[in-house]
Amino acid sequence: MNFAIAATVAAVMSFAIGFIVHGVLLAPDYANLKAMFRPEGEMQGLFVWMIVAHALFGIAFAWIYMKGREAKPFLAQGARFGLAIAMLATIPTYLIYYVIQPWPVGVVVKQIVFDTIGVVLIGIVVAWISAPRAAPAV
Repeated sequence: MNFAIAATVAAVMSFAIGFIVHGVLLAPDYANLKAMFRPEGEMQGLFVWMIVAHALFGIAFAWIYMKGREAKPFLAQGARFGLAIAMLATIPTYLIYYVIQPWPVGVVVKQIVFDTIGVVLIGIVVAWISAPRAAPAV
């Protein structure tokens, strides 16, 4: 049961943080790069794939965390896990995009910083959800 909850929460957080970072915080930067993006209508037609992507992220994130968690305090463990995932996926992805697409370095730095913070927050929440709970006193 904890896995399903952790995976769902990770997926929802990933979607929400993605919206805040890319739909709000970076929207002015992206507006200046309109030529690099699909037209709005075309993106909306592909939106289901955005949901699939965040669902897969949530499932994989919770699964990997639960397989490797230790009996240690959740806060540091979750932050470390989130940082490890950022170093595995978030940061390399944006660096690769920077190499192959004409992204301005300032936008790439913002993407890396904001999304790394988001993944660390997801790590902390998944670790909290997955933390062993003491049995209720009888």
